[in-house]
Amino acid sequence: MAHFLLNLTIMMINIKHLLKVTAIWTSTVYVVCYVGVALYPPVRTMTMRYAMHADVNVVSTYFGLAYFISGLIIWNAAALFLVWLFAWLFNTIKQ
Repeated sequence: MAHFLLNLTIMMINIKHLLKVTAIWTSTVYVVCYVGVALYPPVRTMTMRYAMHADVNVVSTYFGLAYFISGLIIWNAAALFLVWLFAWLFNTIKQ
């Protein structure tokens, strides 16, 4: 048991690498979802109704470059902030 305790290493999250992976993953999922909704618009209402248990009647059918870019920026900013916060807390809080 003592040998195990002596070899215990402190794990730290590489925040820079994790943020790169998060940005790539979030962008990929966003593009796939945006294309999916553009090709089959009813999937948006179906997702809201069945996965999120919400009945949304006001749905925009406009798909433009500005919406795509703003959504990509917003989703990446939110994901990056939350993943950074998780990694920072993980690295800061002592076990």
